Amino acid sequence: MIKVKTFGEPLQAFKTRQELEELDQRVNAFLKENNITRVISVSDSTTNENGSTIGLVRVVVYEE
Repeated sequence: MIKVKTFGEPLQAFKTRQELEELDQRVNAFLKENNITRVISVSDSTTNENGSTIGLVRVVVYEE
């Protein structure tokens, strides 16, 4: 069965690299804890309706 999981992370000036690493760790932990072996897609979005960067949303599409 194909499923979608969304992760969010606020972005702060000058801390983006650390925040991306933390987000990667959260996603990897989710995949490991749920024994996910097939990831179909990963995508990131960083804008709001005004076009300014406010945070990061990562969408993972996977198969159980």
